[in-house]
Amino acid sequence: MRADARKNRDHLLAVASEAIAEQGVDGSMRDIARRAGVGLATLLRHFPTREALLDALLRTSFDELTVKAAELEASSSPEDALVSWLRDCVTWTTTYRGVTVLMAAAIEDPESALHASCVTLRAAGARLLARAQAAGAARTDIDGADLFALVAALAWLGDQPSLAPGADRLFGVVASAILTSAGRDGQPHDRMGES
Repeated sequence: MRADARKNRDHLLAVASEAIAEQGVDGSMRDIARRAGVGLATLLRHFPTREALLDALLRTSFDELTVKAAELEASSSPEDALVSWLRDCVTWTTTYRGVTVLMAAAIEDPESALHASCVTLRAAGARLLARAQAAGAARTDIDGADLFALVAALAWLGDQPSLAPGADRLFGVVASAILTSAGRDGQPHDRMGES
């Protein structure tokens, strides 16, 4: 891609990121184009569908969370890595209202532009969970799909104005439920409620 085309595409993505953070994943494509100072046809030339725009916008974040999982796996205890990654995922998913619905649909639809990124992200969480389970720090009756569902549930809480104030406390409750008593030596448990 030429440098000027890359710059234009990056500008559109930056504007889309702000608009979608404000309006949610169903935000207006026309509004994104207007905010970017281009016509709708220009936006559609770069991103022919809403899903293509969201794929480009979200894939980078999914990839960052996947890399973060690998870094945590190499640098942290199994329970700390799992809880830190879980918190990062929940925090990120609350950035874009409605993204959890999109992720849940994409993971079930191999034709979705977001499918591969969602599958990779879920696999990264599953590896952290399996590592914690092997260390006896996490319960063994859940899997990566369950962990992915818990991220979606916790993110949904953050999207609800009346429930958002208690979302951090409930994150601690869920994280405590995932960890076994062997994974709770005081330290990880204390960090679960941190923002």
